[in-house]
Amino acid sequence: MKLAVPTRAVPYLQVAPLAITLFFFFVVPMTMVLVASFFDYNMTGIIRTFTLNNYIDHLPLRSADVAATQQSLPLWQQALDHPSFDLFWQQQSLRTFLKNMNTPVLSFGGWFDSYAASDLDAFGRLAKANKTVETWIGPWAHDPAFRYPTRDFGPDSMMPMRTKQVDWFDRWLKKSPVTNEPEAESATLHIFVMGPDVWRKEHEWPLARTHYTPLYLASGGHANTATGDGALTWQLPRKSKVDTYTYDPHNPVPTTGGAVCCDPRLFKPGPLDQSNVEARPDVLVFTSPPLSEEIEVTGQVRTILYVSTNVNDTDFTAKLVDLQPDGKPLLVTDGIQRMRYRLSLTTPVYVKRNQAYQISVDTGVTSYVFAPHHRIRLEVSSSNFPRFDRNLDAMGPNADQTKMSKARQTVFHQKGYPSAVILPIIARQRPNGNQH
Repeated sequence: MKLAVPTRAVPYLQVAPLAITLFFFFVVPMTMVLVASFFDYNMTGIIRTFTLNNYIDHLPLRSADVAATQQSLPLWQQALDHPSFDLFWQQQSLRTFLKNMNTPVLSFGGWFDSYAASDLDAFGRLAKANKTVETWIGPWAHDPAFRYPTRDFGPDSMMPMRTKQVDWFDRWLKKSPVTNEPEAESATLHIFVMGPDVWRKEHEWPLARTHYTPLYLASGGHANTATGDGALTWQLPRKSKVDTYTYDPHNPVPTTGGAVCCDPRLFKPGPLDQSNVEARPDVLVFTSPPLSEEIEVTGQVRTILYVSTNVNDTDFTAKLVDLQPDGKPLLVTDGIQRMRYRLSLTTPVYVKRNQAYQISVDTGVTSYVFAPHHRIRLEVSSSNFPRFDRNLDAMGPNADQTKMSKARQTVFHQKGYPSAVILPIIARQRPNGNQH
């Protein structure tokens, strides 16, 4: 008998940030919840105070578990012992086992959940291998019931997840009849397209009809903050100057929404307003002209940057934003790249100071329609804390560092340095049936 289990794929990438996420947003909060529940305390107040004062800012990371819980946690220590994608992580990666998967798979994920990319990667691999898999990706955070303060994706965004799971078990364990037998055997992906707020059925990932389209960075050298001169253009800029900023790990860019797991009482996930982030001089902001027609972005967003730094290791972040006609910038998706892992997650290679490098920042997955009169925006910086651990701009294991150094960052986008955000654009159907 085959056992059909609803499953969620574990993250494959961003090994060091994964360790931080596991600890900051799961291990310690769950420990505090248990303690607060036992003593009947106010959990929200305890978690908020404990989070901000006791372990979020603690250095070195190696002893943050003791600062938070008064004891060393083996899970935390084990994760910090393996900052690269070595055998420890490889043996736990679901990629290793997918090729042997013969069990029908039902999975659920959300665009604002840190597991979405892994859910979709697993679906794509299983579908290509002609396995039975059904995946649903909604506009959800890790908790599908959480409501964002900035966006309402409509009544269709909620679905009877438990009913779907029961039906799945009935189909495969009780052999209950289904209305469409061929579809029941096929790979089916249900994605929620944000903007029009509709579900769409696909059978592959990534979508074969994707047009990967660059939107180039340009400026007069003053792209710092939303009031700067940063621009996004569909054509390579003829004239453009480099942009610079100083990254200070003492004062990192605060996490503001996005695919944050796992407790919204700590940090709210989702398409939050980025106005405060874009007021910082260490955030470069590049904005397109108002769109004349809607643009659908469905797939993995990637940002190609040409950068240099005056330290041997640092981070660069990229954040895709929808600038509303009323001036409110709402987050769509984002990501980070640690320079020592620019070539490989398995083998760190430090950079030479003040030398230009091309890097590719995985900027997350999404299915989002930018509406007419909206603007596409890209933010570039070097931190998103505490979703990702701060790079202290030092060589050696980040987990054992306590000394923080400022880094002078340069982003090139003049001739010969085509920095761009690569959008996975899907042609939209016009009312007359034509595509655009």
